[in-house]
Amino acid sequence: MKKWIVIIFLLSCNAITAQADSLFKFVKSIKGDIVSFTIDNLDYIYLLSSTNQVKKLNANSDSVAVFNDVKKFGQVSLIDVSNPLKVLLYYRDFATIVVLDRLLNVRNTIDLRKQNVLQVRAIGQSYDNKIWLYDEVENKLKKIDEDGELLLETPDFRQLFGEAPTPQKIFDQDQYVYLYDSAQAVFVFDYYGALKNKILISGWQNFKVAGKYIFGSKDNKLFRYNIQTFRVDEWKMPDELYLTQSFNFSSARLYALKKDSIEIYSFR
Repeated sequence: MKKWIVIIFLLSCNAITAQADSLFKFVKSIKGDIVSFTIDNLDYIYLLSSTNQVKKLNANSDSVAVFNDVKKFGQVSLIDVSNPLKVLLYYRDFATIVVLDRLLNVRNTIDLRKQNVLQVRAIGQSYDNKIWLYDEVENKLKKIDEDGELLLETPDFRQLFGEAPTPQKIFDQDQYVYLYDSAQAVFVFDYYGALKNKILISGWQNFKVAGKYIFGSKDNKLFRYNIQTFRVDEWKMPDELYLTQSFNFSSARLYALKKDSIEIYSFR
């Protein structure tokens, strides 16, 4: 059996102490019926309403597309916009992925049950426009095409780790695939499914890999981990940011979801 080497990078935290008003600069607010949201690498914002409508806004907050076919598969569990030209909607209760184009028109529907994949929590787009998913029944990271056909799979993780991870997030970034299990760590794989690294980050909420950074929050702290230098920047958030429902990040902006709005801040 191939020997798997886990390289553990120990995190060295660099706490930044500064006034909150010098760290976070309010940019603008977007109001509406918003229960969840995400952003792509062009700062387009995708809003999910209480009626399961998906609306796409440009960087000026103008509506550019709407997806209204919301009743067929129930509640949207996840929206992946890693590729702005291809949007993935994942419906966990039906094990179904709906593939949309940049104008939120349906391109394809993938029923994972037809591929005997019955329990999936996390999916993510791959660099070559395929789809990564973690099969929780077989404990394998898998890659499929738009027809749902299996292209690649890892060995059973129970054979590789003392305790198989249960990832909540999957990101494909700069030739690596990141699986985040908030109870354990970040597991980093190459494109062939070989484990390359294990980053000791756990307990972070609002986890996101964007460019050279990993973002997250915990309690009233915001964290930014530099993948290249292994440095962790830490900020204490002001109360108006801490008391929010969820966050999302771009390289220079923080998006905070409140009861009826998203507030956008720049930060350094």
